[in-house]
Amino acid sequence: MRLKNKVAIVTGGAGGMGRSTVMRFIEEGAKVVIADYNAASGAETLAEITGLGYKDAAHFIKTDVASEIDIKTMIECALDNFGRVDIMFNNAGVGGVVGPVWDLQVEEWDYTFDVLVKGVFLGIKHAAKVMRKQGDGGTIINTASVAGLSGGCGPLSYSAAKAAVINLTKAAAVQLAPDRIRVNAICPGFILTGLTHSKHESLEQAGKRMDATQPFPDHGKGEDIAGTALFLATEDSRFVNGEAIVVDGALTAVGPDMWQRWGVPYERDMTRNVVNKGTTGDKNTRRQLGD
Repeated sequence: MRLKNKVAIVTGGAGGMGRSTVMRFIEEGAKVVIADYNAASGAETLAEITGLGYKDAAHFIKTDVASEIDIKTMIECALDNFGRVDIMFNNAGVGGVVGPVWDLQVEEWDYTFDVLVKGVFLGIKHAAKVMRKQGDGGTIINTASVAGLSGGCGPLSYSAAKAAVINLTKAAAVQLAPDRIRVNAICPGFILTGLTHSKHESLEQAGKRMDATQPFPDHGKGEDIAGTALFLATEDSRFVNGEAIVVDGALTAVGPDMWQRWGVPYERDMTRNVVNKGTTGDKNTRRQLGD
C-alpha cells in the first residue's frame, strides 16, 4: 500500500473527482479527512467507506473552503483524529458565474474566486504551517483546469480563477521547496462529474457529449484524476514540483473551443446569467441579463 501511515485531506471529497480520490487514497492505506460543503454527500461517502470494510479510515467535516475558520477547523480535525497532515488536496470547486463580462456582478465574481482561488490559498497556507512544523516535508495538490491554460475552454470567470490557481501553485512551490513540501496542480479536461453533468441530460448523454470533445475516444472519469493525485501524493513524484499536469485526453493538444464543440451559445450570446454552485447542495441561480 503506497500511502500506508500517511494522512490526507481532500476538499470537495464527497463528490466527483474528490470522492474518487478519497477512495483511491484509502485503498492505498491512507487515513483521510473528507472536507465538503455538502453534508449529505459526506455522510453517503462515509457510509460507502465503512461498507467496504475500511473502519476508522476516514472522517468527514463540513467545510466552506472560502472560510479561514473552516479551513483551520479542517486541519485541526486531521490532527485530532489522525495526528498529522502529509497530503493536502485542494480540490473543492464550483462552476461559478457564467455570462458575458459586461454583465457580471461583483458578488458573482467574488463567489467564484472565493471558492476556486481563496479556498486553494487557505488550504496551502494552513497545510504548509503544519507540514513545516512536522519537519519531514509533504505534498500539496491543487485542482486547476485546462480552462486556466487558454481562452475558449471554459467560462471567463472560471478560466481566470483556474489560471490564478496554476500561478499560485508555481509560486507556492518555490517558497515551500526548501521545506521539502511539493506543490503541484492537476488540470483536468472534461471529466464526467456532478459539476459537469446538468439535470437536463442523462449521465449517458453527458458522457457521449464529452466523448466528442477531445481526440481520445472516452471521456474522463474521476478515477483518472485520482490516479494522477495518487502519483503526486507518493514518492514516485519526489522531484516533481511546481507543475500543472494536464489530464484531458489530448483536448488542449488539439486546441479547445468548448462553446463551438458543444454547440451552445458563446458566453457573450447568452440571454441569462448563471451561477453554478456545483455539488455543494445549494441551488444554481439564474437571472436575465441586466437585472
